[in-house]
Amino acid sequence: MSETTVTAHGATRTRRTGGQAASRPRRSLLGPALGAALLLVLLLAPFYVDEFWLRTGFAVFGAIVGAIGLNLLVGTTGQLSLAHAFFLAVGAISYVFVSGESGGLGVAQLSGLGLPPLVGMVVGVLLAGLAGLIFSPIAARLRGIYLGVASLGLVFIGQHVLNTWTSVTGGFNGRAAPEFSLFGFHFANDNPLLFIAGVPFREAERLWYLGLVLALGAFLFARNLLRSRPGRALQTLRDSEVAASVMGVNVQRYKGRVFLVSSMYAGLSGVMYALSIGSVAPESFGLEVSIQYLAMIVLGGLGSVIGAVLGATFVSALPLVFQKYADVIPFVSSPGEGGLAAGEMARFLYGAAIVLVILFEPGGLAGLAARFRRRGRDPSGGRAGSPAAAPTDPSTTSAPSDRPAQGSTT
Repeated sequence: MSETTVTAHGATRTRRTGGQAASRPRRSLLGPALGAALLLVLLLAPFYVDEFWLRTGFAVFGAIVGAIGLNLLVGTTGQLSLAHAFFLAVGAISYVFVSGESGGLGVAQLSGLGLPPLVGMVVGVLLAGLAGLIFSPIAARLRGIYLGVASLGLVFIGQHVLNTWTSVTGGFNGRAAPEFSLFGFHFANDNPLLFIAGVPFREAERLWYLGLVLALGAFLFARNLLRSRPGRALQTLRDSEVAASVMGVNVQRYKGRVFLVSSMYAGLSGVMYALSIGSVAPESFGLEVSIQYLAMIVLGGLGSVIGAVLGATFVSALPLVFQKYADVIPFVSSPGEGGLAAGEMARFLYGAAIVLVILFEPGGLAGLAARFRRRGRDPSGGRAGSPAAAPTDPSTTSAPSDRPAQGSTT
């Protein structure tokens, strides 16, 4: 379908409207269709995969939540933070203290409030956000490497507190995480018994759906935040604080708010980590954890919510997969058998991936996916079906000087 118009010089010009207009809705529906298909696969996964993959998936969901929160801070706003492990620890320890019971563990006497696990999760998220809010005045006045060094101090402070406050954290030996339950429905045992389509839903299946709901909620909130007016203000901060200030953005206030949101994400990720492992220990929240989360968002793509999901999946699942298949993967061996351990091999691999991303694809995995998407539309670099990609006919096209003036309706 086409429409022919007559220019001022009498030449005819063809506007292609049928094919191009019809292709736009198809392209716009491709993303939601892929998202719906992926969600359907995730919903059906417990019916077809074994327990290892379900438990790995729950650990990945927790890492996705933490990576999205850090990407909002580092990728979107441009504030370098190495304190993510500290806020994870605040969320995890708050959960085990609020929902845990008092009692003895060896020579340590543990304290706990014994409140419902949902209350412990909410308190863990809120206390992590409060910790970020307390640190935000410092973050609002520092930039770049100076903010990174200042945030690094929180990790060392957190390690000291975790090792010495034994009545709350359990000290060096750590502390067991209370099983999660919601209104009498338990996620860590068979109470109540549940069968769907003949498949028994035990701990792994129930935690899978819990992690899926939490990760999906974190993803949708972050995506909508970036599309809103505050999200655009945060992106302006990353590009230029001076320009953002001139445009009426309160720089210090927005810096404090994004640190609050990022810390709350980290707190929820810490709670999910405690549920995934079943216990928390001070060594679980060292500087290496902060570096791993930075690796996730760099690999996935700074400033991209989808990139944070991809990077977190790659970095968090890789050691677990290597550990399961250590007997068939070259250079990887089980503990005590010589060779590289699964965790070491995974660190080598995603370390090399970071170098390759920085050199060849700064946009990360999300940028790589966008590049393939553009090439799929048109191998020559343009959009498939555009007038530039179609052969031209001198009898139906006009010279550039024959185009209507800007604002003309003809």
